[in-house]
Amino acid sequence: MGIKDFLTKKVLEHKMKDMPPQYRDVVMKLVQENPEFFEKIGKEIEQKKKEGKSETAAAMEVMRKYQGEMQKMMGGLQ
Repeated sequence: MGIKDFLTKKVLEHKMKDMPPQYRDVVMKLVQENPEFFEKIGKEIEQKKKEGKSETAAAMEVMRKYQGEMQKMMGGLQ
C-alpha cells in the first residue's frame, strides 16, 4: 500500500466513522478498486461547494448523477 492509498484510507475512515462497519467495508473496497472514479466525484463535490452549495447538497447532487455507475460497481462485488 502506497502513501496515497494509506492517506485515502484514513480520510475515508474518518468521514465514515458513523457508518455501520459492513457498509464501510463495501465503500472502502469500491474506492480502492476505482480510485479515479471517486477522485472525479470528490472534485465535482468540491466544485459544487465553491458554487455555494452545502457539502450535503453537493454530495447528494453528484451522487445522484453517478448512481447508475455506482450500482454497477456494487453489483460486481457480490
